[in-house]
Amino acid sequence: QGMYQVAVRSSGDEKERRREARQALQGYPQGKFNAPCLVLDGAALSLCVSHHQQLFMEVACAAPAVICCRCTPTQKAEIVQLIRMTQPKACTAAIGDGGNDVGMIQAAHVGIGIQGREGRQAALAADFSLQQFSHLGRLVLWHGRNCYMRSATLSQFVIHRGLIISVIQAVFSSLFYFAPVALYNGVLVAGYATIFTYGPLFSLVLDEDVSEPNALKFPELYRELQKRRYLSVKTFLVWTWKAVYQGCVIMLGGIVLFEQRFVHVVGITFTALILTELLMVAVEVKRWHPLMLLAQLLTLLVYLACIVALSSPDFAGGTMAIFDLRFMLSVPFAFRVTILTAASTLPIWCGKACSHYCSPRVVSKLS
Repeated sequence: QGMYQVAVRSSGDEKERRREARQALQGYPQGKFNAPCLVLDGAALSLCVSHHQQLFMEVACAAPAVICCRCTPTQKAEIVQLIRMTQPKACTAAIGDGGNDVGMIQAAHVGIGIQGREGRQAALAADFSLQQFSHLGRLVLWHGRNCYMRSATLSQFVIHRGLIISVIQAVFSSLFYFAPVALYNGVLVAGYATIFTYGPLFSLVLDEDVSEPNALKFPELYRELQKRRYLSVKTFLVWTWKAVYQGCVIMLGGIVLFEQRFVHVVGITFTALILTELLMVAVEVKRWHPLMLLAQLLTLLVYLACIVALSSPDFAGGTMAIFDLRFMLSVPFAFRVTILTAASTLPIWCGKACSHYCSPRVVSKLS
């Protein structure tokens, strides 16, 4: 692969130098197979950015690589700002090892500093600091991949967790003519947001969809993440639909199909809600970690202990118990909770299995 240099005279008539820079940019072979790299020095870059900005960005985006040499610190920062301005969907990363790279590092979305002989100014100003340039591959292909995948799953799961209990309350209120009555006691709501779901939910930060050796061996896997398919408006709507569907199934099933006593409805629906959240975490896990299993087990044990404790008015903080322990230890209770949990999770699991079968991810092909 060759190089195409945009060269202008360092001195002479300004209009003539602008014309030379324009002709050089127009002469770049855009759209050709195996197109050459674009090379500019500081003087040519200054003319192109100042007077032919649109043409320069068109040529630069068409080139497989652009090399800017002998640039001032200000020019480095201006290039990054120009890319961010003309390519709003692009994510820029600036890598430098000296003090003259600080402006460029701070102008980019992600700044990476390398500690070297020129000091630690770049490393201190950057978002990430590396000892060697060779560590960049592991930072992007492994840590960057895990960060994106985990953040996408965790953020949408947090929305799902809050939305599903809101849907349950909304359905309950609509069935009783929108009476201002809370379905769940404040203790249950606080427990749901903390000890009943916190552990399994945040254990997703340990999830991995591919091993580190494979992530480094097949850099093509990272290209799949650049399509932004795991955190988008589409995925948000899918998670919203899951929460609405599961909330309606749990609440309508708990009231219409099974029970009329309020304390029994609370016990059935809340237990089905907790089990649904735990199963949803299990469905999303791609590779189990021992701490994930521990979080699931401890959450179940804590909830069982809370059932016993909240069956007493003294612990419930009111005049009546939140749960009916005798009923919750019966076979009818277990049967109804199982039916509700299965109805809320099995369709989600079947849909995800069909989606993976019809359009498998690239990562699945490695196994």
